[in-house]
Amino acid sequence: MGDKGGNPALTEFRKKYPDKFSDEKQAFSKIHPGSRIFIGTACAEPQHLVNALVNYIESNPKAFFDAEVLQVWTLGVAAYTQEKFKSNFRHNSFFIGDNTRGAVNQGLADYTPIFLSQVPQLFRRGVVPVDVALIQTSMPDHHGYLSLGISVDIVAEAVEQAELVIAQVNSNMPRVQGDGFLHIDRVDYVLPYDEPVLEFDPPVDDELAARIGSYVSRLVQDGDTIQVGYGSRLNSILGSLSNKKHLGVHTELMSDGIVDLIKLGAIDNSKKKYDHGKTVATFCMGKKSTYDFIDDNPSVEFRTIEYTNDPLVIARHDNMVAINSALEIDLTGQATAESIGKTFYSGIGGQADFMRGAILSRNGRTILTIQSTAQDESVSRIVPFLSEGCGVTMIRGDIHYVVSEYGIAYLHGKNIRERAMELIAIAHPKFRPWLIEEAKKLNLIYKDQAFVPGKRGEYPESLETARTTNSGLQLHFRPVKISDEPLVKDFFYSLSDQSLYRRFISSRKDMPHERLQEFVIIDYTQEMVILATRGTEDNEEVVGIGQYGIGQDMHSAEVAFAVRDKDQRQGIGTELLNYLIYLGKRNGLLAFVAEVLYENKPMLTVFERAGFKVTSSGSGLYYLSLEL
Repeated sequence: MGDKGGNPALTEFRKKYPDKFSDEKQAFSKIHPGSRIFIGTACAEPQHLVNALVNYIESNPKAFFDAEVLQVWTLGVAAYTQEKFKSNFRHNSFFIGDNTRGAVNQGLADYTPIFLSQVPQLFRRGVVPVDVALIQTSMPDHHGYLSLGISVDIVAEAVEQAELVIAQVNSNMPRVQGDGFLHIDRVDYVLPYDEPVLEFDPPVDDELAARIGSYVSRLVQDGDTIQVGYGSRLNSILGSLSNKKHLGVHTELMSDGIVDLIKLGAIDNSKKKYDHGKTVATFCMGKKSTYDFIDDNPSVEFRTIEYTNDPLVIARHDNMVAINSALEIDLTGQATAESIGKTFYSGIGGQADFMRGAILSRNGRTILTIQSTAQDESVSRIVPFLSEGCGVTMIRGDIHYVVSEYGIAYLHGKNIRERAMELIAIAHPKFRPWLIEEAKKLNLIYKDQAFVPGKRGEYPESLETARTTNSGLQLHFRPVKISDEPLVKDFFYSLSDQSLYRRFISSRKDMPHERLQEFVIIDYTQEMVILATRGTEDNEEVVGIGQYGIGQDMHSAEVAFAVRDKDQRQGIGTELLNYLIYLGKRNGLLAFVAEVLYENKPMLTVFERAGFKVTSSGSGLYYLSLEL
């Protein structure tokens, strides 16, 4: 609906600046052939102005020709990309949305790949001049200041550089603190028109988001400052952080999920050294309730994109965690978030800015989330190498963690072989055999790399558990993964010669790849290897290993365990054995058997305490058995 004069300040300025309050035709008549027309970003797009401009051209097809429409992203109307307007408009997007993707890939519109933090410089230096800016603002206050509301990003600089600024003043646009204020003197035409501000609330697979979110929550710690990228799934993943404390926010996008965490108290920005106490963003996409929350909220500031997305500004925040998503990642760790093969899909955006900034931050981390498959699980998003034509949004050094619905892969500091095995471990199970074979052909992994296909080789995540020993040592117990070979190797080489001999009853001291595979590539239906670990995902240490293997009778299993020398006598072996007994009973086994050297009194004691019966062989070994 149009302005009805209900705003006193607007009424006052209408009297003071009558020439500014003209109609659309008068304003659009100032646009010349070849003009570069900037349109506000995403949910802040001035829909009425854009529709009016298209209608103006339909009524006056020769009013101007070859105008270039500049925009970060359109979620609303994009009629200017239609074939019938090709002589009047040519769309140029810095980030491709659903409404313009077809036009860009058909050659009817353009895409400019660039870090969004660099776009204001393009405007300022005249590399991409801005002649006209179509923007949407809040109502003016009594001082004459309008707010750019939910989109400051590159809009502020476009307004600064444009020769002609046309503002749709909308009482539904919130006033947001920060860099988004401009005086009515800077606006050439004020066109009051109230309409709902565009909302962004796409459907999402909540179950998938919850699975990915559960892993992300392991990596985000209390007091971290977070950035969360665009995407319905990323927004939903934020729900997994509801139990965190004292989180800070320095981000590009303000989303519903961030506001929910503020309301819950998980985000309070109390640990931030810079912009202390403030949630900092540059634009917002969400529901009306989110817009209402940020309206004149002093705890929320929208800054220009040159500030929010500057890697050096990002890096000043200690414990900066950048959480983003990808369309595809290859086994070497390079990923794309902007294209699917040769099809331009979205854009570079601010993802690379934040990933680089977080890496430079003290204790900073980067998390790349990815759904393991696409097209109804017919295509793997984890691939041997990126598809031909893909834009590499994140290079191999940009990523610390990759999270899919199947787990966490840690890449930072890992060699190509280790990266490949980490990523294969979190790929969709049905694509893992293919990835193994392709990786062998490409010499990314060992040529003799073993693999157990199907359900038998699927990682049983449900068996992960926390354990506290009788000495108070807190540990994480989990089944071994196909990517654990380096960890298991380090464990075995940490053992003394005596411990190795007692564990294997052999004088052999080497643990080559061929032998290690026996411990990490297993059929979970026939055997189990449990790692007792401590430390974080990026610095995990194995302190003990327990295992059992089912015998030919299928009713009993041989059990064994080993503990690092420096960690012995702290109850680790007892906890491992008790957990293996629990798993054996759960899997329907009837008995456990074991062999222990006469000299290995500490291990014998652990077995006896667990209820094992002991008999002597007379050949230096005790035979032990336990009915389950």
